[in-house]
Amino acid sequence: MSIPADSPVLAFDVGARRIGVAVGSGFGLSARPLAVIDVHDGVIDWTRIDKLQREWRPAGFIVGDPMTLDGGDQPIRDRARAFAHALRERFKLPVAMMDERNTSQEAAHRFAAGRAEGQRRRRDADLLDAMAAAIILDRWMAMPQDAVLLDEPTSD
Repeated sequence: MSIPADSPVLAFDVGARRIGVAVGSGFGLSARPLAVIDVHDGVIDWTRIDKLQREWRPAGFIVGDPMTLDGGDQPIRDRARAFAHALRERFKLPVAMMDERNTSQEAAHRFAAGRAEGQRRRRDADLLDAMAAAIILDRWMAMPQDAVLLDEPTSD
């Protein structure tokens, strides 16, 4: 099962305290930041994710793969993979992992440029994680073959 590039897709930038969410499709050719979901003591607000899934009806999900600059593992990578597997099991939709190296820095750069142009305000900084998720989704839409699709869910 693959994710059609021309259908709505939700993307996630998974962090220890927040998960950035973006939405996009091949029709719009770019992603947009959507929401930031708080994570309290390791507990994800699945109610908010359920609501976003019902609202946008995505054909699949893209989860940022937070590997190190040299492509290795780091502790947050296990959390992102577990989140990706939980999405797949919960919604029975395809999930792909996409390289997210440097997306947080790129989001901060875009935010700073938007502030300099008067398009962003300091209070918008809360959306940095969602902006990083939008960058992850933009990368996937540009090169979906670079994403790693998770194995199919098992049926018991």
